[in-house]
Amino acid sequence: MTTTTTSPDSSAPADKQPGKVRVGVQKFGSFLSGMIMPNIPALIAWGIITAVVVNVSEFTEDGWEPTNALDGVIFPMIHYLLPILIAMQGGRLIHETRGAVVGAVAAMGVIVGSDHLIDQFNAALPAGEDELSYVHMFIGAMIMGPLAAWLMKKLDGLWEGKIKPGFEMLVNMFSAGILGFLLLAAGFFVLAPPINWLMDALGRGVEWLIDNSLLPLTSVLIEPAKVFFLNNAINHGVLTPLGTQQADAQGSSILFLLEANPGPGLGLLLAFSVFGVGAAKATAPGAALIHFVGGIHEVYFPYVLMKPVLLLAMIAGGMTGVTTNMLLDVGLQAPAAPGSIIAVYVQSLGGGVGNVVGVTFGWVLSAAVTFAVAAVILLSSRKRDLELGDQFSSAISRTESAKGKSSSALSSLTASAANVPAAAAERIRTIYFACDAGMGSSAMGASVLRKKLSGAGITDVYVTNKAISSLPGDADLVITQQTLTDRARPKEPNAIHVSVDNFMNAPEYDEVVELVKGSEDQDAAGSTGAQASSPSAHGSDTLTAVDSGVLTQDRIRIRTGAATQEEALREAQEILVSAGAVSGDYLQAMRDREATASTFMGSELAIPHGTNDAKSAIKSSALSVVRYDGGVDWAGDQVTFVVGIAGVGDEHLQILSRIAELFSDESKVAELKAASTEAELHQLLSAVNED
Repeated sequence: MTTTTTSPDSSAPADKQPGKVRVGVQKFGSFLSGMIMPNIPALIAWGIITAVVVNVSEFTEDGWEPTNALDGVIFPMIHYLLPILIAMQGGRLIHETRGAVVGAVAAMGVIVGSDHLIDQFNAALPAGEDELSYVHMFIGAMIMGPLAAWLMKKLDGLWEGKIKPGFEMLVNMFSAGILGFLLLAAGFFVLAPPINWLMDALGRGVEWLIDNSLLPLTSVLIEPAKVFFLNNAINHGVLTPLGTQQADAQGSSILFLLEANPGPGLGLLLAFSVFGVGAAKATAPGAALIHFVGGIHEVYFPYVLMKPVLLLAMIAGGMTGVTTNMLLDVGLQAPAAPGSIIAVYVQSLGGGVGNVVGVTFGWVLSAAVTFAVAAVILLSSRKRDLELGDQFSSAISRTESAKGKSSSALSSLTASAANVPAAAAERIRTIYFACDAGMGSSAMGASVLRKKLSGAGITDVYVTNKAISSLPGDADLVITQQTLTDRARPKEPNAIHVSVDNFMNAPEYDEVVELVKGSEDQDAAGSTGAQASSPSAHGSDTLTAVDSGVLTQDRIRIRTGAATQEEALREAQEILVSAGAVSGDYLQAMRDREATASTFMGSELAIPHGTNDAKSAIKSSALSVVRYDGGVDWAGDQVTFVVGIAGVGDEHLQILSRIAELFSDESKVAELKAASTEAELHQLLSAVNED
């Protein structure tokens, strides 16, 4: 993503740090989403099976033998398989495979405990009264899976490193088995009753809203929550479990349409396509296609944040859709995820033609109402919008800030909005790459940009890296990762600010080169030989010779399997500790750095290092390199090479510059991946630019 500002007045003021409550809800919702979303395919499969069985039964007198047999799959899937899958995923998020196994066992306790309670209740009913149906323990699984894994993790930590060699497997197996048994029993006898009560209370609340025609009011909560990425807690914590229970009992549920209806977002984007201004108008048609067909709803969020009064249009459209769906008595058989119109129609087919038609009316009318309200708002403020200029890039930045991480969908909007940044008012002579510590990712980014500028024949622009806290206030242009831009703006209020997704191969570098060229042309036309800022004005830009001790062969490793991000951080820290470069506190400093902004650089490379506050934990400069042939999931990005950094002064920067140039060349990365030994890998890393 690129964000440019040519003066303090033209940039949006830095956003305030999100409140702790909002961040907490976001993290909670993201965790719930992490449990539910990977299991959506299983929910879709269950919905398809249900639709096939129901439709065949409706169109034949006695059904069809294969589908009659398949009917026996429906209840075990929804009652046992899906909750256990959710519990396993929740456990895996906390404590990997051990957490997943213990979480599944614990979830079985609340499932069977709930069944036992309902069986007892039904047995005591007078003859002829309606019996209670079983409760599908989705919420129980979402509680027991993570809880069991957390307890297992704490238990493992008690005797980590204290077990005598040869007894590890015995202790690991029996500790997990015993804890699983205890939690199963606790779920059966202790937790099943309150979870049953909670499910019943939530279900009755939804029924009350439907019976009193108040369900449309949920749009007042859901639509704003979506824009600020707070909807996952509502959607995955309440709507999905209740909707699944309702769909099993009634064949479909309107709850699956409350959040997934693509109509309001479509109506908003169509209104911008017709009545918007600037980049917002230009990008709206493409965003509408991504939203409606691709199901990525977040692409319309910047349009709302640019003009928050448009929430009224979103709420009006959402309420219209819910009201229409209620009046026509339509719903989906399973969650529509992602919220694409294709997924919506697939999950509506089980209700027959009437259900499909009703769902169509729902999204069409909601889109029409949103379009009408948004059109009035946009037309009424059109003159002011034209005077203020384009605020779209700033709105995208605020959206990503609200999300808490970068988004390829939102980044594509920015690329469409401005292929080349606005021309600079003065010549660009000084460019700073800024990150939290200024020792790793920014140094590599600066190296890549220097090479690009040199290739374009530009040799008199000073490019260096700094910590954000050390920015001196004299920059012409500052490049930061997306999550750090708002911290850099107050330090360099007069600079152009460019935000990138990663420092290694960001497409924005080509835009910066063009921007520098444009500023040189303007300077040539309007001045008579102003001198470019030289390296001596800022301190020498010449890196010291590489200390042979910074990266030695014993600090390079090749792992054939995969690793988690935490395991990779631990190994990087262990290598640096053994080299005498850092103290034991450095691991937490690296974790803190990842929490602030990812050290993923692109090209399958991550360079974990500590924050600027962790300088005291660094004793000397050193690098570690580990190649994970099975890959590392680095906060959603695929990483093969993990380069751990400990830097004192500039001793490590020249080798980092070499690594940056290596990883900006796909053929060189392929050679690094093909190296069969640590010695060969060390030779490839050390040979760059030595000529």
